[in-house]
Amino acid sequence: MPPLKIAIIGFGKIAADQHLPAIAANERFELVATSSRSGAGPSPAFTNWQDLLNQTQRLEAVAITTPPGPRYAIAHACIEAGMHCLLEKPPTGTLGEIEDLAALAAARKVTLFTSWHAQHNPAVTAAAAALAGKRIAAMDIVWHEDVRKWHPGQRWIWEAGGFGVFDPGINAFSIATRIFPGALLVGKANLSFPEGAQTPIAAEVDFASPAADGPLHCSLDWRRGDGEEWTIAVRTADGLEVRLENGGSRLLIDGQEQAAPGPGEYPDIYREFVELIDAGRSHVDVAPLRLVADCLLVGTRHTVAAAPA
Repeated sequence: MPPLKIAIIGFGKIAADQHLPAIAANERFELVATSSRSGAGPSPAFTNWQDLLNQTQRLEAVAITTPPGPRYAIAHACIEAGMHCLLEKPPTGTLGEIEDLAALAAARKVTLFTSWHAQHNPAVTAAAAALAGKRIAAMDIVWHEDVRKWHPGQRWIWEAGGFGVFDPGINAFSIATRIFPGALLVGKANLSFPEGAQTPIAAEVDFASPAADGPLHCSLDWRRGDGEEWTIAVRTADGLEVRLENGGSRLLIDGQEQAAPGPGEYPDIYREFVELIDAGRSHVDVAPLRLVADCLLVGTRHTVAAAPA
């Protein structure tokens, strides 16, 4: 079977660090083009995604790794042209956009895949299995990091549609919705908006669930300057302690580290992408994006000092 011809649209750091090696390691894909505003990326490298689509022959699939704002228009054009689409997280800027793309993909009989990379950690899969069918006594999520390290000079994150602290926080939401044994709903949220910014730099969120009997709390903060903390700790009603550390890559159950071997996040993403294409199916998961939208709908807004440059 000849490899599927794939292009990366929005070739930046995440594409270079993760998508490029994952595609190269998967014999079912052949990278045939890239695009970015700077023209960076393996040749042929376009500065305009429309030119890539128009000039790349027999293109079958695309990985769209742009910021979320332009993704809907790009994905819509690709699906209309009959291409399978893999979307980086978050898949689009709004719930309406991803729902429309899902309907279009079904009508055009192509695969649409929302690739929440943190869900592809084998430790996350193991945590979900450990919690399946359990009642939850408590959950505590801490997702703290330094915006200056991870988004230096990127002003788009503070503009409307830029997600702010929910850009990394949605990774925590994607893990939580994957491992939690029931519906996860936003009860209340306190959101800290830097002066002059349209998106929050911090959020304190209380969840609710019919599968829980105790507090479900999440703390997101982009102002931490002494290293990252990406942890999710869950205690079940029967006393089981499940803890994910390092963004979902390390699992401890009752304090004991668990082996969780696997190919890694992005190799597993492309494995699933191939399986979906071969099966003629899509996988569209909007649960993490819905939690962000609900936080913004019910959240109380507070103004804090201007965001760091």
